[in-house]
Amino acid sequence: MTTTSDSSVSFEETDARRDEMHSTIEAWIDDLVDHVDDVQASEEFQEWLDVQSRFHDYSHRNTLLIQLQYPEATKVAGYNTWRNEFDRHVQEGEQAIWIWAPIITKQCPECENSPSYHEQSDCEYDEKSPEEWSKGLVGFKPTAVFDVSQTEGEPLPELETEATGDADDLVPALKNAAADIGVTVRIVNADEWEHGDATGVCKYRNQRDLQPVVKAKARSNHADLAVTLIHEYAHALLHSDITDETERAKREVEAEAVAYIVGRYCGLDTSGSAFYLAAWQGEDPASIQNRLGRISNTAKEIIEVTDALTGEADET
Repeated sequence: MTTTSDSSVSFEETDARRDEMHSTIEAWIDDLVDHVDDVQASEEFQEWLDVQSRFHDYSHRNTLLIQLQYPEATKVAGYNTWRNEFDRHVQEGEQAIWIWAPIITKQCPECENSPSYHEQSDCEYDEKSPEEWSKGLVGFKPTAVFDVSQTEGEPLPELETEATGDADDLVPALKNAAADIGVTVRIVNADEWEHGDATGVCKYRNQRDLQPVVKAKARSNHADLAVTLIHEYAHALLHSDITDETERAKREVEAEAVAYIVGRYCGLDTSGSAFYLAAWQGEDPASIQNRLGRISNTAKEIIEVTDALTGEADET
């Protein structure tokens, strides 16, 4: 695989930019598919997870694009956003980072195209004029953003963040998030633990009660406990319908990846995580793309729930 830290891609050719952005993502995933049993593939995957942890609100396609162009990025925004909202200016000669931005415009209720594309289509909808149509997502377009390191000007304001780096606060937040995530959670004393070397499990009471029960082994290392809870929550959200043991092994990577992203976002050191992508050997690119999307979306869901709860706790 191409090591992104040694070289980066760019999309400076305007006419070919859209196609090149698509093909570059596909090529990266093709490489991952071809080299899942290589150490370097796991390193590439972990680099993407690092970027995803910093940009958890972004789709996996956009975080892949950021990684491939500017893997050390920490905060990105458009040229005008930096100038108008932060009084910072993109330095001369800096190369844009291209990502996909949604196109929101009037949308035909039937064919779901914008007015211009609707006119070119075979859609015969005419109950309402385009001026009366509601707005919706009609597609995506390449959009240039820049990392804060590419700008200069006023210092960024200190962001008011919850104590996400304090695992003593994170564990209660994760426990309180259980209801919103749809699980029952139990922290079990070490002397009562019945699951051997495992530090956490996700089980179901019976076939009628489909709400999973997450159990985690109590320990003094609350950061490790938090990562275990996140890992098991990911299983609960992603893998309730999996009975095939081969697929279960493949999805273990997904759960560990979600725990890595959320843990890093919350300020925990998850550098000890190891990703053995050989479990994905034989996967086709579409399947890998689907797995990356599940990882990204699940991490985002857990982050949003715990963020909301820690915010409520601070307000009381």
